[in-house]
Amino acid sequence: FPHNLTLTLLGAGLLWFGWFGFNAGSALAANGNAALAFTNTQIAAAAGSLSWMMSEWVIQKRPSALGAASGIVAGLVAITPAAGFVEPMWALVIGLAVGVLCYSAILFKAKAGYDDSLDAFGVHGVGGTFGALATGIFATVNGTGLIAGHGRQVIVQLTAIGATIIYAFTMTLILVWLLNKIMGLRVTSDEENTGLDQTQHGEMGYHF
Repeated sequence: FPHNLTLTLLGAGLLWFGWFGFNAGSALAANGNAALAFTNTQIAAAAGSLSWMMSEWVIQKRPSALGAASGIVAGLVAITPAAGFVEPMWALVIGLAVGVLCYSAILFKAKAGYDDSLDAFGVHGVGGTFGALATGIFATVNGTGLIAGHGRQVIVQLTAIGATIIYAFTMTLILVWLLNKIMGLRVTSDEENTGLDQTQHGEMGYHF
C-alpha cells in the first residue's frame, strides 16, 4: 500500500496526461490517426478505472482511490498497442476488460505471495499482454483485426507476445543473476522494518 495516497493520485493524473503525447504523438503528425489514438487513450483509461472500482465493489464491498489510480494505469497500458487501430467502442471494451483482469491479477498476487510491491506484473504485464492480444482482435483501421475478418493478426500478436515473454524472462534472469552476484538482491528483514531510507542512506524521508 502506498505511503501517500494523495501523491499516488497525483502521479496517476500526471501519467494520464502524459500518455496522450505518448500514444497520439506516435502518429508523428496532427492527423486523424493521432486524434483516434488520443480519444481511445481517454476512453480506455476511464473505463479501466471504472471497471477496477466496480470489481473492488463486488469483492471488497467498496471501491478505493488506489483502485481508481491502478485502473487508470491498467487502461493506459492496455490501449497503448491498439490506440491508433481500434474504434472508440472497442477502446471502451478493452478498458473495461483490463480493469477486471488486472484487479484479478492483484488478488492472485496476494494469494500466491510473490514479491511485487509496485504491482508491475499485475498491471503492466497482464495489461500489456491483454492489450497486445486485443489489438489483433479488435483492430478495424485498415481492416486487420479478427472482427474485421482477418484472424491472421491474432496469430501475429500471439507470436509477438511469446517472443517478448521469452526475451524479457531471459534478460531479466541474466540481470538478476549479475546483480545478485555484485550487490545482492535483498536486504535483511531488520533493514526492511527500519526502512531503507535510514539503513541505506542514513536519513529519513518523513519525520512524524
